[in-house]
Amino acid sequence: MEIGSEQSKSVREIRGSDPSSKKAKDLNIEGYQVGGLSIGGHETCIIFPTLKVAFDIGRCPPRAVSQDFLLISHAHMDHIGGLPMYVATRGLYRMKPPTIIVPISVKEDVEKLFDIHRKMDQSELKHNLIGLDGYILYSVRQKLKSEYNGLSGNEIKNLKSSGAEITYTLTEPEIAFTGDTMSDFIVDENNTDVMRARILVLECTFVNNSITVEHARDYGHTHLSEIISYAERLQNRAILLIHFSARYTVEEIQQAVSALPPSLGGRTFALTEGF
Repeated sequence: MEIGSEQSKSVREIRGSDPSSKKAKDLNIEGYQVGGLSIGGHETCIIFPTLKVAFDIGRCPPRAVSQDFLLISHAHMDHIGGLPMYVATRGLYRMKPPTIIVPISVKEDVEKLFDIHRKMDQSELKHNLIGLDGYILYSVRQKLKSEYNGLSGNEIKNLKSSGAEITYTLTEPEIAFTGDTMSDFIVDENNTDVMRARILVLECTFVNNSITVEHARDYGHTHLSEIISYAERLQNRAILLIHFSARYTVEEIQQAVSALPPSLGGRTFALTEGF
């Protein structure tokens, strides 16, 4: 049997083993499918299936296994706990070793973690590990230089054949992922690209007055009221709110999001899978 065929079958079986997979519906945000789940303190895994990318791994939900790239925001267990299982399951189904990106500060510890699991599991746990701080996915496109706008296809072809540089490289921030954070990052001048990414995936642990902003900040998280106060700074075309506290019901989350001011309401989504 061809490995590719077995791999496809295996991934379908993995997905099918998740009792919630039949209920889950991807969001469609700015042309991207977005899935996964994110419950503060329990598990976070945000999946962009068309890019084969997952942000954080939580408890390794079955669908995450088929993503080739895994970007870990930080080492809290609800964000990194499923890491060994993610790699082991890909190995079990003969999928190519994934590329895993982790904060530089924890890269050495992650290497030790895999060494321990190799010893216990007696398996290779193949993967590529990279240390990097902060995550923005960029689109890179070739654009026609403005001085050549309006030329016919043949004229452009002739210019290109003559060796003229008719295009330039346009790099744009597409998707930014914050991980757990306080709202201070919004006013940090080093985060300009985060503020203008097409999609900002932003933690929003607390959504109403049952918890104060001070409490949110004491625990290193963001309150919805802070996001509202910084709305004008957020130039993103879409904002996906994640990491809601498990204290809330889906109705409470939806009520809070539906009450957002116009500056946010038309472009803000809430990931409520699992609530």
